Amino acid sequence: MLPCAAGARGRGAMVALRAGKKSLLRALSRSFACRGCQLAPERGAERRDTAPSGVSRFCPPRKSCHDWIGPPDKYSNLRPVHFYIPENESPSEQKLRKLRQETQEWNQQFWANQNLTFSKEKEEFIHSRLKTKGLGLRTESGQKATLNAEEMADFYKEFLSKNFQKHMYYNRDWYKRNFAITFFMGKVALERLWNKLKQKQKKSNS
Repeated sequence: MLPCAAGARGRGAMVALRAGKKSLLRALSRSFACRGCQLAPERGAERRDTAPSGVSRFCPPRKSCHDWIGPPDKYSNLRPVHFYIPENESPSEQKLRKLRQETQEWNQQFWANQNLTFSKEKEEFIHSRLKTKGLGLRTESGQKATLNAEEMADFYKEFLSKNFQKHMYYNRDWYKRNFAITFFMGKVALERLWNKLKQKQKKSNS
């Protein structure tokens, strides 16, 4: 989620990091053991009773050499990214890709479950208020009965208050993960630059 997908945050700015930061690299690796983009066409939403356990099953063309952004997930509303795996992928590039994939799945699962919980509790709140008023779930014209904005404000306030700590932990973990991703992006960028310089030096010497 992540990164490079709409709804998922951006890739983050690449930073120049010294190659000798091995201790920080190991710490980040332990904490999170767990190139261009193309947009995939929309698909019809499927009816499910539970939140999905993973990201979209959309598969980009086999010969594609790019990351692909899939259609929005019905529950999380996030667009999944399908990461391109080059044949000569370096260990650092592989670590970066796997970290982004794992973070995307973590982000997808959190919002799928959170949105599902929100919808369920919202319906329960509406039913409870209507019952208190002695009203049914349908109006006389057969339409679904609803509450006014003032009454719904009570639900939104209660839901946000009840989930405040959960969102706080989510934001903390989100920033930690993005810091790690940005760190590895910087490392990969430096390695690619170094490899290009070595190739130029070999050509000039030959």
